[in-house]
Amino acid sequence: MAAGVYRFRESLFALPALVVVAGAVLAEVSGYIDRTFGPFSWGMKMNSNAAIWLLSTVAGATITTAGVVFSLTVVSLQLASSQFSPRVMRSFIRDRASQTVIGMLVATFVYCVLTLRHIGADDAAPAPTLSTTLAVVLAVSTVVLIIAYLNRLAHGLQVGEVVRSIASEAEKVIANTSRSAHREIRVDRVPEPDFTEGATVHAPRDGWVTQAPAELVLAVVPPGSVVRMETRPGAYIHCGEPLLRIHPKPERAVILRRLEAAVEISNARTMQQDVDFALRQLVDIALRALSQAINDPTTATEVVLRLGSLLRTLLVTDSPVPAIEGADGRILLRPWILSPDEYIEHAFEQIRQAGSAQLHVATALARVLRMLIDHLSEQGRTESVPALQHQLRLLVDAVVARPEFRPEDLERFRAVAEGSADPAEHRTD
Repeated sequence: MAAGVYRFRESLFALPALVVVAGAVLAEVSGYIDRTFGPFSWGMKMNSNAAIWLLSTVAGATITTAGVVFSLTVVSLQLASSQFSPRVMRSFIRDRASQTVIGMLVATFVYCVLTLRHIGADDAAPAPTLSTTLAVVLAVSTVVLIIAYLNRLAHGLQVGEVVRSIASEAEKVIANTSRSAHREIRVDRVPEPDFTEGATVHAPRDGWVTQAPAELVLAVVPPGSVVRMETRPGAYIHCGEPLLRIHPKPERAVILRRLEAAVEISNARTMQQDVDFALRQLVDIALRALSQAINDPTTATEVVLRLGSLLRTLLVTDSPVPAIEGADGRILLRPWILSPDEYIEHAFEQIRQAGSAQLHVATALARVLRMLIDHLSEQGRTESVPALQHQLRLLVDAVVARPEFRPEDLERFRAVAEGSADPAEHRTD
């Protein structure tokens, strides 16, 4: 169910198609009401000739504007792909505003075309009041939506809004993952069954693992079963690779088919249960900004700050554990889920390597790492502090080793990275 809702959200066809169907239904319903209860004393008064002219004009204008909106959407996707990263295109495809505008434009066109059928042949006869009034309302509403869409598109292409939307979606994923983790029962003593005596479920296709809900996996296996997941959400798996192992071997083959169906494999990577994909997108934007073709260290700095905000939440939030227990002795082993140290590496490793040549970016990265160290120490979650200190030490070594930096610049950098001053302060003297 959740996968279907997510695919519906990421479709540029599904919501517009529903809006178009609603426009066609509205045309037939309004025509029926006009024939049964009309004419009305309120609404727009005009003869059939004027109504035909009005509906034809609105239909022609809306379908032409729909082409323009399609073009703007394609251009925005192209700009997002080339300027930021191909992986951020999904944020623009998921935008409800663009889907609604496209649907409203085509729905208004369909409404006007279908309403023309209800106009009488006599030019002097009164036109259907409700139908023509609704046509004008739809036309005005569509114009307002187009203006709002252009405003949203202009703001949405700003790098700050792009990274904010990615981080915002990631925070929702973290919250959902934390709620699921709180409901899970941790296994203190992890069993080690001989899975060679059990059964193996192989991946039915190539693709990205987008969902592997623990409660669903445990619900389909017999009591007393131990299931080992050989992948994780966000991992790519090849057709025929081991997906799950179960011990003991189920007596019914349908159990294996249900286990296979419990893990969602898609053609594209999504963020449904994969907060690491948000880190990947943000890192991609920073790396693109640091490339010689673009050379935009300010954008890279903004991404580093967003990564710091995201990890402040992620590193102090309860994450899924490698072994959990379900009802009737069912146990699920998840040895491949990412640890907090791996999230830290994925967030900062590549930016540290590419950003050491930009002292402005390196200083921002050092400040974020120190702030995270202080934050985790204050929260009592010190298990990830060594990984942050490791990244900070590597960053300092890389920056100090570069011969092009002046001693004064290196002294200011060291004051941020190694000094005792508050890392949130912009001044270090």
